[in-house]
Amino acid sequence: MRSLARFVLGKAKPATGPDAPSTVPVKMVLFDFDGTLADTFADGLEILNDLSKQFGFRRLEGEDIERARDMTTRQVMKFLGVPSRKLPTIAQHGVTKLKERMPAVRPFPGIAEMVQDLTSMGVRVGIVTSNSEENVNYFLRNHQIDGIEFVRSSSRLLGKARVIRRAMKEFNFRPEDSLFVGDETRDIEACRRADLRCIAVTWGYNSERALSAQAPYRIIHSPTELKGSVINY
Repeated sequence: MRSLARFVLGKAKPATGPDAPSTVPVKMVLFDFDGTLADTFADGLEILNDLSKQFGFRRLEGEDIERARDMTTRQVMKFLGVPSRKLPTIAQHGVTKLKERMPAVRPFPGIAEMVQDLTSMGVRVGIVTSNSEENVNYFLRNHQIDGIEFVRSSSRLLGKARVIRRAMKEFNFRPEDSLFVGDETRDIEACRRADLRCIAVTWGYNSERALSAQAPYRIIHSPTELKGSVINY
């Protein structure tokens, strides 16, 4: 589905949106978790389909999987027929089911080295996710990924902007010297609401086409490109 060559090839390219480069050094990088640091796509798909019968929405199978990667989160929910009132409950069930699978979840190639590079540059690193803090902290311990200052979880699938703003106050960092790194259109949308620049990665849940349509600050194709993006912020 996604070639491993995309993790080691390609150059970071500016997005087509209006965001101008900053002259302020990056002091904080926030990461999404699923699809950005952790390869949970296959597990997430299986869990989604397991929940479809219980909550009365359609399964995501065959060619529809790739079609869904071109959609925004809201479009996917509409396509599957997920009732909006049930979305919080479905998301919570998904997080609980994923907990059972966490021992087998792997980081994408180069992730641990990327975090180490950032912290060695004096950059603070945090995680804002729709997954649970318990699942994320287990993953970090399991793969000995050090240097993450904090993990904060949004209980709402589309509620990251609020959590980002709370983290800014709690950990004393500003949008102008910070970046968010995520793999979904909802990450870009949340960053726009939080006035935070978003770097979109192409190895996760959404396709590059879908990400480009949301005009992120930058698009990258491998973890090794992030260091250059931080330096040339």
